[in-house]
Amino acid sequence: MAVLKVLEIMSNSDKSWEDATSKGIKKASESVKNIRSAFVQSQSVTVKDGQVDEYRVTLKVSFEVN
Repeated sequence: MAVLKVLEIMSNSDKSWEDATSKGIKKASESVKNIRSAFVQSQSVTVKDGQVDEYRVTLKVSFEVN
């Protein structure tokens, strides 16, 4: 039986929500081992001068506890 823990993280990108998600997972994997999955809980943007300035995601990252 595997025991999983869930960590909530926030990440951002100036390119896309997908890029923000990838950056968040990459950074989390530097200190969290055994990441199994990630759930995008929410997406948002910041706007500057009528244009999308930054994409933001809130992720629920699941990892196995040994």
